[in-house]
Amino acid sequence: MAEPLVSVVAGSKSDEKIVEQVTSVLSELGVSHEVKYLSAHRNHYELEQYVKNCNAKVFIAIAGLAAHLPGFIASLTNKPVIGVPVSGKLMGLDALLSMVQMPRGFPVATVGVDMGYNAAILAAQILSLGDLELASRLDKWRAEKFGWRVELQ
Repeated sequence: MAEPLVSVVAGSKSDEKIVEQVTSVLSELGVSHEVKYLSAHRNHYELEQYVKNCNAKVFIAIAGLAAHLPGFIASLTNKPVIGVPVSGKLMGLDALLSMVQMPRGFPVATVGVDMGYNAAILAAQILSLGDLELASRLDKWRAEKFGWRVELQ
């Protein structure tokens, strides 16, 4: 099996529905990925070791409530981190704000609340910058799903 290009990290198993959105799109696009359930609060040492030793090119971090996970990952790597806020008691607004309000120097690209689907597409777009084959698959996939194509350059 190919080394994963995308690491999908969720704070808990309760985020599994969003994880499935992400992995279904990545699988359809033929993007290798792996899933880890690691909390920035409960497993911070294990998470730190995982991020520092992970060879994936992009991280997708899924978290609700205070949603420290994407920011914690961003503090450990220079690789792109895409945050997916998960709806909860405040309809995901708390998670969304904790991801988009990162301090200078530690950005987290953030998609809409519960939009794992878009996080996977964004990860594929990032990876396709250096992979014309993936760019072509992404273009064809979008045409099938949304009737929309871009002119590849």
